[in-house]
Amino acid sequence: MSNPVDERARQILSTIPDPHSGQDLVTSGAVRGIGVSDARVSVDIQLGYPALSWQADLAAQIKSALEADASIESASVGVSCRVGAHRVQQGLTPLPGIRNVIAVASGKGGVGKSTVSANLALALRAEGASVGILDADIYGPSQPRMLGLSGKPDTKDGNRIEPKVNHGIQVMSIGFLIDEDTPMIWRGPMVTQALQQLLTDTNWVDLDYLVIDLPPGTGDIQLTLCQRVPVSGAVIVTTPQDIALLDARRALKMFEKVNVPVLGIIENMSTHICSNCGHEEHVFGEGGGLRMAAQYGVPMLGSLPLDIRIREQADGGQPTVVAMPDSDIAARYREIARNAAARLSLQARNKAIQFPKIVVENG
Repeated sequence: MSNPVDERARQILSTIPDPHSGQDLVTSGAVRGIGVSDARVSVDIQLGYPALSWQADLAAQIKSALEADASIESASVGVSCRVGAHRVQQGLTPLPGIRNVIAVASGKGGVGKSTVSANLALALRAEGASVGILDADIYGPSQPRMLGLSGKPDTKDGNRIEPKVNHGIQVMSIGFLIDEDTPMIWRGPMVTQALQQLLTDTNWVDLDYLVIDLPPGTGDIQLTLCQRVPVSGAVIVTTPQDIALLDARRALKMFEKVNVPVLGIIENMSTHICSNCGHEEHVFGEGGGLRMAAQYGVPMLGSLPLDIRIREQADGGQPTVVAMPDSDIAARYREIARNAAARLSLQARNKAIQFPKIVVENG
């Protein structure tokens, strides 16, 4: 027989939305168990994405909602997070040591994609995930400088290279292998081959997410990478201005073409707040990212201001999420990270990683 208190608790949980995934807790599969003893209820919630800064608020919200019901005397709530591996493009094999690859793309340069990539990786880390970042911009590698790293990478066995580590994230970039002022005059096939080697020859260690900072544009290099790299989801970075949105649409269409789910859109440089008088102004237009998200039926993951500190901190090797962890800007990055990871958590699981091959031998 079903327990009426159990059923009532489940009904209440189905009315509590997860603002990051866009689904309620029951529909998203976050409810792992409900225990009932007389009129006392215990609930076990497991989110499929990192959310350290939100777990306590969610637990308090659930407890309050349950105890407001007349049939429930008291409630105890536990909230945890576990990141699973999600499906990649058909015909591609997930990479060892990496549960999920998130590609960060823009249709054009100059929209702050690399700065967003660095802060997104750091925000995922701050929310409790194990994170790496691959700087795939062969012609203009900027992640070493942004993340305060330099020097040649090490190798332990002469075959695989060790990622550099700073601020708690694993990093690999062509910038570690060449001098900063060395021009890269490679053609497309050489670039694609070099990036695949950087990706597969790096000894990534137990990553929940590898963020790939893709080169700007939607040409042959980007398309080939998206066809050959096992990607779980993509994020599009744009600014509100019309010309950037035109190119961002091309990036979105590129991912659709290679069957990579677009997790959402990040609108960078949305507003500028004057550091002297506090006046807020939409320098590059207003609402472009929201209109694009609505047009293509993808989530708006969040917006970021045009702020001189973001640029200064990235140039100094201390991106905003680590330089000002308690700031409003860092909070925005962390919310964007939770939103992107939550959207990914709704995708189908990758059973090739989830279930190891078991061999039974006759003794």
